[in-house]
Amino acid sequence: MTGMTKRNILIGCTGSVATIKLPLLIEKLRVSKPDVEIKVIVTEHAEHFFATSDIAPDVPIHRDADEWASWKGRGDPVLHIDLGKWADLMVIAPLDANSLAKMAQGLCDNLLLCTARAWDFGKPLLFAPAMNTRMWEHPITGPQIETLKSWGLREIPCVAKTLMCGDTGLGAMAEVDTIVQTVLRCLGEMDAMC
Repeated sequence: MTGMTKRNILIGCTGSVATIKLPLLIEKLRVSKPDVEIKVIVTEHAEHFFATSDIAPDVPIHRDADEWASWKGRGDPVLHIDLGKWADLMVIAPLDANSLAKMAQGLCDNLLLCTARAWDFGKPLLFAPAMNTRMWEHPITGPQIETLKSWGLREIPCVAKTLMCGDTGLGAMAEVDTIVQTVLRCLGEMDAMC
């Protein structure tokens, strides 16, 4: 039954240089599951790391301004609620240190974090941390990751390698293939329950 059910995937990207892998992530998800629908939410800082022209034109990219453009008054659509209802699965890749800290405290000061805060925990929410090794090794990072996991979110663990800044160690976002395989495994679990 896997591969038969059309699924909607919401990808969130935060202000980590690993956002440069967004076009590849979309491409590999579409190759692995051609019937998937994808929408993207980016934070303001994530926009520094990719070109909109590198994303297929049929993949909507949502920004903070879109939330306010669609709502004028009572009864109008609320984008962060609508995106959460639309998606079968959400993956935040990369999840930077700042957004991790905000999520762990329940803060929601942008479209991505509002969507995550209003998430239906009956559906998978995956996150792939990405940050400098020094940030990864900070004493608060482990407890913040554990907080998200205690709520039922699924971590796609970071890896060790030489980072863009030249430092070597843990903190790099998981490889795109690992993220894709984790998403496909979650979708397969969902299909098996149908």
